[in-house]
Amino acid sequence: MHSAKPSAALQKQLRATFTEDADLYDRSRPHYPAPLFADLATLAHLTPSSRILEIGSGTGRATIPLARLGCHITGIELGNEMAAVARRNLSAFPEAEIVVLTFEDWRLPEDKFDLVVSVAAWHWVEEDIRMEKAADALREGGVQRLYEKFGLAPVAGLRLPAAKDIPGDAGEFEREERFGKVRFRHYEWEETYSTQEYLNVLLTYSNHRLLEEGIKEGLLSSIADLINRKYGGKIAKRYMVQTAVAKKL
Repeated sequence: MHSAKPSAALQKQLRATFTEDADLYDRSRPHYPAPLFADLATLAHLTPSSRILEIGSGTGRATIPLARLGCHITGIELGNEMAAVARRNLSAFPEAEIVVLTFEDWRLPEDKFDLVVSVAAWHWVEEDIRMEKAADALREGGVQRLYEKFGLAPVAGLRLPAAKDIPGDAGEFEREERFGKVRFRHYEWEETYSTQEYLNVLLTYSNHRLLEEGIKEGLLSSIADLINRKYGGKIAKRYMVQTAVAKKL
């Protein structure tokens, strides 16, 4: 049987209790598993130039692993005591700052964030504010959005599938009966490019070379601005090669 949802006044009273003994909280609360942050960095495409907003940073239990990624972090924490412990714990990470305020009252900066994260405090934020304000805090999407902006994406919101989700198509081999069973393998790797190097790569693709000059210039200029502004002039591009090997019978 679930208890009734507390009133707004009680909710504020309950969340304020965390500031009563920040050192006890810091000593007693568990640490989060490292794979959580490794996966988060991969899924959110984090780089050292990324900006992270953490809602409810507490004493820094999640802030420290995120700070180790080298990202700039703004942690919002409502309690002075918790914030003081967090700052002490984060003293080795100058790119991490703690702001003492509720997320509801905090004013969003003009410079948007690449990731909004709340590890153990999301349910304490007012329900009618948190999602909208979190969305307002985030930058617009990445390179794919620029292709959509210039009308070059076949489907809005299209995203490339993960390599593991790309099926092996043995149809041609099966139609040619002189081949046996096909074995598929995936090989993945990553290349890092400067802004200009990445633009050069794009200009080796036939579909980019055939663009009208004005559209091509606008697209490349927008991509360059995105890489310089969001990724510090460097971008990593993932590649995948699928091999299909079959023995002739």
